[in-house]
Amino acid sequence: MITALYDGYCVICQSTRRVVKALDWFNRVEFLDLHETQQVQARYPGMNHAAMMGEIHVITSQQQVFAGFNGTRRMLRELPLGFPVWLLLQLPGMNWLGPKLYGWIARNRYAVNRFFGVQLPDDDCVDGVCKIPQ
Repeated sequence: MITALYDGYCVICQSTRRVVKALDWFNRVEFLDLHETQQVQARYPGMNHAAMMGEIHVITSQQQVFAGFNGTRRMLRELPLGFPVWLLLQLPGMNWLGPKLYGWIARNRYAVNRFFGVQLPDDDCVDGVCKIPQ
């Protein structure tokens, strides 16, 4: 069993959660929205909220933490249909390309929200520009 800590205000993150849930035939991935701060702090008191808001964090039952691209890749390993994708993400060069691509998407995720017309709570946006909560 692994736990994925994700930004519940993010359209891409929500879509990823829905796809993973559909493919998680053995219920091996639990999702926890970072905006449920009390629950996250109670279970993972040592985790940095600002860092977690910047990229997904996947925590194994042995308390290993995988963030960003590595977290997504680790999550795919748990899914029967995700395993072939996980294998592809092990190819040479993916340790260089994967984090760069993931980082670009993560930094621009709220722009994707705006593209799809999704509004964030007012305190996360100033003059139409949304920021990662601190």
